[in-house]
Amino acid sequence: MMDWTDRHCRYLHRLLSRRALLYSEMVTAPALVRGGALHLLDYNPEEHPVALQLGGSDPEELARAATLGEQAGYDQIDLNCGCPSDRVQSGTFGAVLMRSPELVADCVAAMREAVKIDVTVKCRIGVDEQEPRDVLPDFLQKISGAGCERVVIHARKAWLQGLSPKENRDIPPLDYEIVREMKRAFPQLHVSINGGITDLDTAEALLADGLDGVMIGRAAYHQPWDILANADARIYGEAAGPVSPEEAVQAMLPYIGRHLASGGRLHQITRHMLGLFAGRPGARQWRRVLSEGATRDGAGPELVEEALSRVPAAA
Repeated sequence: MMDWTDRHCRYLHRLLSRRALLYSEMVTAPALVRGGALHLLDYNPEEHPVALQLGGSDPEELARAATLGEQAGYDQIDLNCGCPSDRVQSGTFGAVLMRSPELVADCVAAMREAVKIDVTVKCRIGVDEQEPRDVLPDFLQKISGAGCERVVIHARKAWLQGLSPKENRDIPPLDYEIVREMKRAFPQLHVSINGGITDLDTAEALLADGLDGVMIGRAAYHQPWDILANADARIYGEAAGPVSPEEAVQAMLPYIGRHLASGGRLHQITRHMLGLFAGRPGARQWRRVLSEGATRDGAGPELVEEALSRVPAAA
């Protein structure tokens, strides 16, 4: 979720769910280790639990990047073996690593040796002409042998040539059954499923099938209240009722004030808030006011309050 799940997005999402594990955008190990871009590790303490997602393919470099993540206070380190973008492929990481399970195992082993927190892997079921039922068990066997205990499987193949990253999220068919098969074949692994999951009903059904976790990406971004605000009760069994979208907006105002005082711009935060009232009367006006006004010089919390005034009170 490059350019999406930044620290402002995660701060909002944590207001909605106390329990859901949040992930950073993918940060490349070379940027941290060779580029010294430690600002990419910035996050808000309120975000915990939060995972740092790394991209890379050099075991030593990933170990050093994982150490930096642990020192920064992240709760786990996740190695991305699922992103199909050309830019990622050119760096020899992301989904192209599905072709090199031995290298991924070496990367996992090096990171596991370097840090005390969990090292996890997010992968596809295969790439290009690979037969998932041939390659995925071997991939999981090798990374679990290297010490990976948790894996998130995007239940689609990735086509590294001919499809854009967006098309790779939609065109390759979903195969949830192979993920269920992998959980049965590797009962010791914590197996989460990703891909095409747009509501908590589907998430609950997949968990009932025996999977250990469900990752929801774009649907949780575009409909954050529907999914995140209701997850604590429905998935984690918490008794407390969900925070309302209006309460979430009010809770964001002090955060917005601090961001602006430090030299930030309003749209850097409000772009992540556009879906808060998805499906509610007034949602279009909410989005319009923020979209049109948040990039203007001097835009501040009063614009958010104006946008909120366009949303009728919930019945």
